[in-house]
Amino acid sequence: MRNRIPRDFYDRYTPEVARDLIGCRLVRVTRGRRLSGTIVETEAYRGPRDPASHAYRGMTPRNRVMFGPPGYAYIYFTMGLHYCLNVTTEPWGTPGAVLLRAIEPYEGIYTMSKNRGSAPLIRLASGPGNLTKALGIDNGLAGEDLVMSDRLFLEGGRKPKTILTSTRVGVSAGWSNRWRFFEQGNRFVSGGKPSSPQNP
Repeated sequence: MRNRIPRDFYDRYTPEVARDLIGCRLVRVTRGRRLSGTIVETEAYRGPRDPASHAYRGMTPRNRVMFGPPGYAYIYFTMGLHYCLNVTTEPWGTPGAVLLRAIEPYEGIYTMSKNRGSAPLIRLASGPGNLTKALGIDNGLAGEDLVMSDRLFLEGGRKPKTILTSTRVGVSAGWSNRWRFFEQGNRFVSGGKPSSPQNP
């Protein structure tokens, strides 16, 4: 399985996993072809002490995968527009997930471009909604085991020189947590503005 990331990588404190995912490779296999890219931006979400987390108010049918074992795909539809891909973290019963916000395309760029309507390379998979569209990820992959799956998984990759942090994008509650991680100077990082009291 090449350089597949093992389960224990995900079985840790969520912000640590979010940082360590920078530089890893996200792989989607569809119709026998690999679409992949290097992860350059992530955000960590925890519960029940993180009011920005879907797990803040406890388990629901929507978020139950966050409470399960680490290393699974938590996928949700947002704003009636797009899907977001998260990776579950921490031990069974402790809800945590890392939102994958942007990748630097590597394999299958032509197919990704078709999926995105011929968007420019720089924006192909920059932002969580663009990422899922480019890779053809939807609710059919919800709950996928990222350690065992042949359709969606993560591999080890390169180590970036510098990883920066900021507050997360588009949150009001829990905005002050600096749980957004991104590779310094990488042009594929999304243009989302970090949250602040004036800019939730």
